[in-house]
Amino acid sequence: MPEDKIYTADKIFTGQEWLKDHAIITDGTIIKKIVPVTALSPSQESIQLDKSIIAPAFIDLQIYGAYNSLLAVFPEPASLKKLNDYCTKGGAALCLPTVATNTYEVFYQCIDAVKEYWNNKGTGILGLHLEGPWINPVKRGAHIESLIHSPKAEQVKQLLECGKEVIKMITLAPETCSPDIIELILSYDIIISAGHSNASYAEAKAGFANGITTVTHLYNAMSPLQHRATGLVGATMDDDKVTASIIPDGHHVDYTALRIAKQVMKERLFVITDAVTTTGKGYYKHQPAGDKYEADGILSGSALTMEKALHNLVHFAGIDLEEALRMCSLYPARVMRKDHVYGRITEGYDSNMVVLDEKLNVKKMLT
Repeated sequence: MPEDKIYTADKIFTGQEWLKDHAIITDGTIIKKIVPVTALSPSQESIQLDKSIIAPAFIDLQIYGAYNSLLAVFPEPASLKKLNDYCTKGGAALCLPTVATNTYEVFYQCIDAVKEYWNNKGTGILGLHLEGPWINPVKRGAHIESLIHSPKAEQVKQLLECGKEVIKMITLAPETCSPDIIELILSYDIIISAGHSNASYAEAKAGFANGITTVTHLYNAMSPLQHRATGLVGATMDDDKVTASIIPDGHHVDYTALRIAKQVMKERLFVITDAVTTTGKGYYKHQPAGDKYEADGILSGSALTMEKALHNLVHFAGIDLEEALRMCSLYPARVMRKDHVYGRITEGYDSNMVVLDEKLNVKKMLT
């Protein structure tokens, strides 16, 4: 059996409260106990992390690639390994690789890549997030218009059968998909997120009533909140059962808008990086443009890590540290229905944790 690991730090954030003078005991897989330091016996050697915070590891539910290996261009386990390494360096133990609107051939290749990665005991990859192609071309953003279409049942079923247990989330426009299609997707235990949508308030609410539970990158590529037409943004804020991701890089969303959304949505708002990487091949030729990415002159992705997202939430959006940490960990875990094992430091939970210094920089990851 593996030996227990014991960690102590100046402060521990459990996801609910701050602890001082406590130790976390893990077996390298799960958290066994959290005890006062005074309860440790002389024979129990601990790893002391000075001037540090231990917090639940982060979770990124929308990221496209890393280190010049966009998954849609290089659909292979090596790309997933790079992506996992990028996420880990930013404090995220889990991520959901994302493929934007593309050909079905690419979707199938990405599904096979995840299966092979898992078969080789690769870690950190939750599955796949398909963002499109069943979206609204009016709100396509950087997505390729010629590949966007409304889905047909047989086409959907074939994709879902191939991607069974791999496809975890699909972003679609509720106004372009029939209730039968939504029901079919849900029958595969896939989370449906509304996004790249021009839905009216009524269309969005109907989608939520039919089982759509979250919304992709709030404000971006969707019908806005206006005083006579409240759109998808308004419907999201007005439905207390719906969550939404947001990209806190200062380019996709102004920090004031982020702060307003947070005040309204509270625990229903969570962070994604939406991070892409430089590529000159494929449909999405992402190129750096300062601290963001553009494709054909259109904002196409961020250069965020979860570490940078945390900094921006605290320093530019004025979000309390405790809530910012939850937006990066507990709330994404809830979206994935995994908050019974991730997002908290408590007995029986996964032992992946992030160590931050006093300036909230990632120092290391723990298990």
